[in-house]
Amino acid sequence: MERTLCIIKPDAVKNGFVEEINNLIIENGLQILKSKRTKISAEIAEEFYSEHSEKPFFTELVEFMTSDYSVVQVLQGYNAVINYRNLMGATNPNEADEGTLRAKFAESLSKNAVHGSDSLDSAQREIDIMLKIFD
Repeated sequence: MERTLCIIKPDAVKNGFVEEINNLIIENGLQILKSKRTKISAEIAEEFYSEHSEKPFFTELVEFMTSDYSVVQVLQGYNAVINYRNLMGATNPNEADEGTLRAKFAESLSKNAVHGSDSLDSAQREIDIMLKIFD
């Protein structure tokens, strides 16, 4: 059993898609171990996205992720990382396969509804960072 991080981003929360997204997560064989609706602090967002700190979109990304409520979740299941990434779809919703979360719920490339870890190592790092919000 693997664990991965899921963030339902502010755009999807604001648009009322949390329940629908979670239903699809569960239907795809993943268990939601932890879930919290929260406003992510700038400090946590900056640490979380630190690998992008030198990129031109870093400030915009942090501002977006701290702009409103998100739902931060730890998912578990067999091959959870790859299964959740397949469910999410391509980062660009215009390139996402029909039926994926981003094809269904994303507004744009920058407001793409959900985040998921891209590897087991990333999942562990991201979960460790976000565990602070569950205290």
